[in-house]
Amino acid sequence: MAETKEKQKEQPGIIKAYLIGYNAAQTLGWTFLLYQLICYYTAPSEKSLYDTVKYTVIIFQNAAVLEVVHAFLRIVSSNPIVTVQQISSRVILVCGVLMVTQAARETIGLSLALIAWSITEVIRYGNYTFALLGFVPYFLKWLRYSTFIVLYPIGVTGELLCLYAAQLEIQKTGLWSVRMPNSFNFIFNYQHFLVLTMLMYIPFFPQLYLHMFSLRKKVLGGAEAPAKKQR
Repeated sequence: MAETKEKQKEQPGIIKAYLIGYNAAQTLGWTFLLYQLICYYTAPSEKSLYDTVKYTVIIFQNAAVLEVVHAFLRIVSSNPIVTVQQISSRVILVCGVLMVTQAARETIGLSLALIAWSITEVIRYGNYTFALLGFVPYFLKWLRYSTFIVLYPIGVTGELLCLYAAQLEIQKTGLWSVRMPNSFNFIFNYQHFLVLTMLMYIPFFPQLYLHMFSLRKKVLGGAEAPAKKQR
């Protein structure tokens, strides 16, 4: 889940317009995904959840890779390495798990992840869009630095359930694994890679979660007064 913090100094007009367009498009995209989720759970459908949302989540989650580009080009003030770490887990989940395994699509983890992602991203990108326009409504700022308390654990739980289901399937199919002997003398076990990805949540999630609490205290303050100045 990526933290993209725009620079406080004034951006050149064309870059600022681009960032507004990017964040607004992401806000609309994730809003549409949230709408698809609501429709899926409230109206009968022959489609599976994944088939209902697959194009939306593939497009807009992979579009987040641009945040890595923004960080490396220094048009936002995010740490590029941290941004890579935050974006990569979701991209792996979408492209390396959901797009290639059936088991991950059928676990309840998909519902948990998508619900947490969509709500979080509508708020996050909406916050960035308003910040670039020069004013963030207090209710949106409060949501940005409060809803993560519940949504981040839900999202991570969903992601881990999808990864777990996928690695069990890949254990049987051998998907993307390379075994010896081969002409390159190279071995790769994709199941082990997914297990390692799951283990990486142990050090990285607590860091991100605690970092968000520190940002919450900094931005909202102890009293969470609306008069506080936007960071």
